[in-house]
Amino acid sequence: MAEENELVEALVQCQEDKVRSLVKDRIAAGVAAAEIVAECNCGMTELGERFGRGECFIPDLMVGGMIMKAVMADLGPMLEKQETVQFVETVVMGSVQHDVHDIGKDIVTMMLRGVGFDVIDLGVDAPPEKFVDAVRQHQPAVMGMSVLLTTCYKSVAATVDAVKQANLRNNLAVMVGGAAASNLLAENAGCDFYGKTAVDAVKFAGRVAGVR
Repeated sequence: MAEENELVEALVQCQEDKVRSLVKDRIAAGVAAAEIVAECNCGMTELGERFGRGECFIPDLMVGGMIMKAVMADLGPMLEKQETVQFVETVVMGSVQHDVHDIGKDIVTMMLRGVGFDVIDLGVDAPPEKFVDAVRQHQPAVMGMSVLLTTCYKSVAATVDAVKQANLRNNLAVMVGGAAASNLLAENAGCDFYGKTAVDAVKFAGRVAGVR
């Protein structure tokens, strides 16, 4: 394995101790925090690709996301004092109103952050106005909605309509995913994309941001 790929592969293999050890070695060697983050982002991207090929599973994505979170905590002092990470783009994510499930949303959020997006997580049971306020404040490239319950179909459409009424729909890509989502729901609610998996969502966000 090439030296420059060791950290990437350790993250892909979800080897937390090795990842954090390699990160500490790079810090000690004076490698810029932004470069370390970029290397880890490559690992998260590859992990998502392997998931898409059926070579790993949802628990691997979750563990990878948690490792990435720990790495960012380790790099925190360097990022604050020395440099600012340039995010690819901003994404607003939330489970729609009346839906209190967060596992799928959290996986997408972790993966998006892992590949370099700044994600504004609205949590669960997020009413349309909460999405509107977040879009207005953060001006994201993408807004993502998670819906696990078929009883929450109307919340998806209501959220998209609220964003339109606030004149915030232009230049905003809207995606929806979750167990209750489908291409038909996306079309009827006025979304731009339906993601069957977390990897689909990350790929769509990457296309919107022009990085994939």
